[in-house]
Amino acid sequence: MGLVREWGDLLTGVNRLVRRGLRGAQSGPPIPVAQAELLRLVLMNPGIRVSAAAEELRLAGNSVSTLVRQLTGLGLLVREPDPRDARAALLRITPAAAERLREWDDRRAALYREQWRRLSAEDRTALAASVPALRRLAAQLQEHTRTHGGK
Repeated sequence: MGLVREWGDLLTGVNRLVRRGLRGAQSGPPIPVAQAELLRLVLMNPGIRVSAAAEELRLAGNSVSTLVRQLTGLGLLVREPDPRDARAALLRITPAAAERLREWDDRRAALYREQWRRLSAEDRTALAASVPALRRLAAQLQEHTRTHGGK
């Protein structure tokens, strides 16, 4: 296995382990990844249209509409009519959703801090040094997805 593949597998595995490690401590039922992605997008872009959310998430409009229905049913998302276009809806997260996301982020940060302290000083230094490169990689991936549609 090449280094790039191993590195990608490790990132995926770390994300999976973090999600599993935090699942049991959630308040309320777990939020599936697709729903959480939509909530985070709306948190960062209050008033985003369903169509714009679908484009940003690279999902079909009807898939996002399904997620919106599920999340509004759970009281985590609000659909408001677009004053400029009665056929469109604007999305906003509810205070309950904001609290759930904040709680998840706090618990995730605590888990990382706990594991960070268990690493050697050399490992912590190496991971800290990788942050700028990871940011550049994330920016490149975002641009690639934007220009190539995830292909």
